[in-house]
Amino acid sequence: MKQRSLACLAISAALLLSGCSSMLDREYLDITTHNAAPTTEGDTSILRADSYQELVNVLIYMVSTGAENGTIRLYIDSEDVAKDLEDACREVVQEDPLGAYAVEYIKHSVDSIVTYSEAQVQIIYRRTKEQVASIVSATGAAAIRGELEESLASFAPESVLRLSYFDGDEAYILDLVREAYFATPATALDLPEATVAFYPDSGSQRVVEISLHYHLDEQELVHRREVLDQTVQKMTAILQSQFFTTEELLPAAAQAIHAAGGYNPEGGSTAYHALLERGADDQGLALAAAMVYNRLDISCQVIEGSLDGAPHFWNVIQLPESQYHLDLSQYGEHGFSLLSSAEMEQRGYLWDPEDILPR
Repeated sequence: MKQRSLACLAISAALLLSGCSSMLDREYLDITTHNAAPTTEGDTSILRADSYQELVNVLIYMVSTGAENGTIRLYIDSEDVAKDLEDACREVVQEDPLGAYAVEYIKHSVDSIVTYSEAQVQIIYRRTKEQVASIVSATGAAAIRGELEESLASFAPESVLRLSYFDGDEAYILDLVREAYFATPATALDLPEATVAFYPDSGSQRVVEISLHYHLDEQELVHRREVLDQTVQKMTAILQSQFFTTEELLPAAAQAIHAAGGYNPEGGSTAYHALLERGADDQGLALAAAMVYNRLDISCQVIEGSLDGAPHFWNVIQLPESQYHLDLSQYGEHGFSLLSSAEMEQRGYLWDPEDILPR
């Protein structure tokens, strides 16, 4: 029975410490609590630890299940079991990602019994069970950005991720927030101010809490999303009814976007402003173009770069055999122009080539 109990603990600890990433061949997954509890013989309410590391794992197990109180029988060969318990509690609160994020502090006491010591543990949380359950594990930039895209698309106030093999910093996360925002033009209606907190402060495995502060309330954002979606749906339906070839559809869509409002350097910065408030700046036009062209099954991406040294937005359109740049803010001056990368550079545009998604 003791060996089976230790096996359960080892499996549970491995899952908790690794976020299951080594056991499943996919980039990210939701955290789920393992059901196997490291209990003692005959009493499932009492946990057991036979070493210091097993004690740490038991405490992590308790945090993962949201336990507030627990009894742990310690069969540890140590001269100072009380100090071991204190060190283990400190390690979980300060060094374990989930503990650092969710736990305020751990109260504990220990009594010596003939063949073991018995610890009473009380965990004081600063997060709710719902917050802990909502944490998603992510490994790599693509996984992090994908989760951020989902949060931004639903105007969520925060995104909490458990990161593995992470060596980035706050600036890295903020860049991914910005990339995620521009990757979803249909819901890019209010670029939020983001704040980032890591738990713990360092290490390759951490929980990152990304708080998203919008300027508009959720009701207004949902309303704008719905109206914008209806507007683009009508616009693209009309364009598709004309039976244009792709070569004809590209300028026809650009003309439709400009007919709705066109370029206004003093206008807003979203597709909603471009199509429903009679004009937008270069950022808003680029978002509108991406939304319309993608609805027409023409791959179109928003590019954030510079023009003559000033920040500027435009689009890259991916066709089956070619790739072009399109800047609708220059539509009035140059007409409809699809330009190569070399032609864009000649006109004073600069961008990071790695930002352009491959065909």
